[in-house]
Amino acid sequence: MTEKTLKLGAVLLGVGGPGQHHTWLDPEIPGTASVDIHWYIARARQAEAAGFDLVFIVDSQFITPDSPHHYLNRLEPLTLLSAVAVHTTHIGLVGTLTTSYNDPFNVARRLASLDLISGGRAGWNVVATGDGGTAGNYGRAEHYDYATRYGRALEHVRVVQGLWDSYEDDAFPRDKERGVFFDRSRQHALHHVGEHFSVAGPLNIERSPQGQPVIFQAGDSDEGRDLGATVGEAIFTHAQTIEQGQAFARDIRARAAARGRDPEHVLIFPGISPVVADTDAEAREKERATRDGKSFDRALAELGRPFGWHDFSRYDLDAPFPEVGAAGDRSFRTQAERIKKLARDNGLTLRQTVQHLLDAQRSPFVGSPLTVANEIERWFRAGALDGLNVSVTVPSEFARFTDDVLPILRERGVARSGYAASTLRGNLGLPIPENRHTAARRAAAHSAPADLSPVP
Repeated sequence: MTEKTLKLGAVLLGVGGPGQHHTWLDPEIPGTASVDIHWYIARARQAEAAGFDLVFIVDSQFITPDSPHHYLNRLEPLTLLSAVAVHTTHIGLVGTLTTSYNDPFNVARRLASLDLISGGRAGWNVVATGDGGTAGNYGRAEHYDYATRYGRALEHVRVVQGLWDSYEDDAFPRDKERGVFFDRSRQHALHHVGEHFSVAGPLNIERSPQGQPVIFQAGDSDEGRDLGATVGEAIFTHAQTIEQGQAFARDIRARAAARGRDPEHVLIFPGISPVVADTDAEAREKERATRDGKSFDRALAELGRPFGWHDFSRYDLDAPFPEVGAAGDRSFRTQAERIKKLARDNGLTLRQTVQHLLDAQRSPFVGSPLTVANEIERWFRAGALDGLNVSVTVPSEFARFTDDVLPILRERGVARSGYAASTLRGNLGLPIPENRHTAARRAAAHSAPADLSPVP
């Protein structure tokens, strides 16, 4: 059996995501990075040269003036990744598409197109939209409640997967001598009628070399974890300690096993922002300078996001954390509840809560290349992660990781050298899903009684 190796994702954040208030000021980052396709192509090539398994594009469809800089002005994920696909050859291309404000047929077609364009390198980060304001952009008076969001998400994914099986792998003989382009017995309509969707099918596009795009998922609520355990093949998460990472991995895999899935086919990908310098002391000073340079006012404004963009500037900063009622119940509820509990259990003021959250963004992976490599190996060997989602903004900072840390991990056999396959599934070590209609045909053939009539 081949020994498992560390999987690597690169999160391309242009001019800076949450908490990265001054990233865009760096001279290496163009002010237009988040809408400059050439910047994305360059970063994807940088990651591919380092043997990364995938690039990941986050997304949301609702903003306020207080949204992170990258969120204010950025490219749509699948349009962006389709351009990147033709300038790369091996790296996976993973984009976020919401199940809350998209229809399954359109999602299935767009992702299948990216999968064919890239030769089998597409992945879908499934999200049940947390930003409640998105409802107003799609003609709804209010956002879906939690139960509806996640019920809709599960049905949405199942419909998309069903549409991806519209054609069996041998549906298109394309035999010019016989004049046979298409075998109609290998095309299958879906005829789905469910609680949230009604979709006839079939999808008008064939399967890619990896069968179906890889399903990624991120969500820390019970509903989110259940969704990930049911359909996710790789789970994006965050962990501040190795113990948190281990606990999350155990929980997700137990839920997956309870659903009859192979827990080894569910990969855990925490996001990290490594800080690498020549010495541990220099790295800690670099991290301190970045942390001290963050804007308290922007952090206060960003605090509103998990609470449905509740305006916290109206409160006394030095009074106890305010009672905000149901704010967040239809937004990022789990994150909002965690913040309220933190403040309540520790008797924190609003100012102290914001400062605590700023300080909590410290990375566990800070130090010299050897120190960072040691810590990554420790987490990996302990089962706290299968892969890492590395935030990418300043190219030279990313190069410190790819050029100085990764060689140490390769030398130890933690990270692989070179690509193992041409598809995203192949590089992640995930199986190709068999077309359900082919599987049914094979099962029927095996169960048919043998022909015992005499041979003439």
